[in-house]
Parts: sequence; structure tokens; C-alpha cells
Amino acid sequence: MITTNQVNAIAAEIEALGVDESTVYETHPCVSPSGSAAGRSNSLQANLSVLRQQYQSIHFTYCMDDDLPNNTPVIERKDFNLYLVDGREHCLCLTNDYDVATGIVVAEVIAD
Repeated sequence: MITTNQVNAIAAEIEALGVDESTVYETHPCVSPSGSAAGRSNSLQANLSVLRQQYQSIHFTYCMDDDLPNNTPVIERKDFNLYLVDGREHCLCLTNDYDVATGIVVAEVIAD
């Protein structure tokens, strides 16, 4: 179960951090721990798993919003939308039911 208060707080956190896959994922595949990207890596490491650290019981997934056509987000913002995931059964599916939600999809919106 995920509450509306949690989703609103998560949306505020994403707005503060900025939305991209580094906000959600614990590791970033494009950042090397050494060489010219080392400074960038250190600063990214501080923010990479913020959501997962603060909301350990919630599974987070990142994608582009246009990967989820014909679905209604529970939160819509200029740069991202949030969708709820029901993970109770063998296959994951999107839901708008907070009582059965086990995860959140952070879907980045890119202006055309």
C-alpha cells in the first residue's frame, strides 16, 4: 500500500532533485568512478538512491512517459508523471488503486 501523502512527497522530492534515471537508480551506467567523470560521479552518488533510501518499501522504476501510452498517471507534472504499480500477482501492472500499489513508475516527460 502506498499513500497519497507518500506520492505527493515523492513528487516534491523529484521536483527538487530533477527528474532523470539517476534520481531513481542506485547506480548510473554512464558514470565512471575514475577519470574525468570522477567528480561528477561523486556528486551523482549523493543523489542516486535518495528515493530508495527514503522509501525503502516502495519499488521505483524509471522510463520515458511516452513508453506508457493510454495510461493515466496519479501525479502529473511538467517534467514527469507518476504511475502506481500493482506487484501483488506474478506479473506487474499499472493501477490507480493506492491500496494495492507496491511501486511507482517515474516517467520523464520530454517536450516535443
